[in-house]
Amino acid sequence: MNHVIRVHETGGPEVMKWEEQEVGAPGAGEILLRQTAVGLNFIDVYFRSGAYPAPGLPFTPGLEGAGVVEAVGEGVSDLAPGDRVGYAAQPMGAYAQSRLMPAQRVVKLPDGIEERVAAAMMLKGMTVQYLLRSTVRLKAGDTILFHAAAGGVGLI
Repeated sequence: MNHVIRVHETGGPEVMKWEEQEVGAPGAGEILLRQTAVGLNFIDVYFRSGAYPAPGLPFTPGLEGAGVVEAVGEGVSDLAPGDRVGYAAQPMGAYAQSRLMPAQRVVKLPDGIEERVAAAMMLKGMTVQYLLRSTVRLKAGDTILFHAAAGGVGLI
């Protein structure tokens, strides 16, 4: 049986409950993902505590993870069972052993990237890309001051 972390009311860590939850077959455009690693982020705490409004109660937190495709739904042609993938995107629900996920929201992992690494760095990596390549176009010789260099974004 599949297990998930569910939050039935906002609050401290004690509101997270380990529960059984059935996972159905993937629908059109979806994959069934057996998760092998989940990213933990401050935004998860914000949703759990109620600082950010959750999509509804109860909910399963988490926006970042990685794992192995178990099955694909109709119309999914670029992924197959056995593919290793990662994601950092909606819908929420990463704190689960298995889950359904829109196929368009996952990326195949290169052989050199472990699933634990992918689950821990995708959101942070996209943040770095956005800040240092899109927000400001850095080039050789530029000097920047980066606050919070000890966190995940800073390490990248």
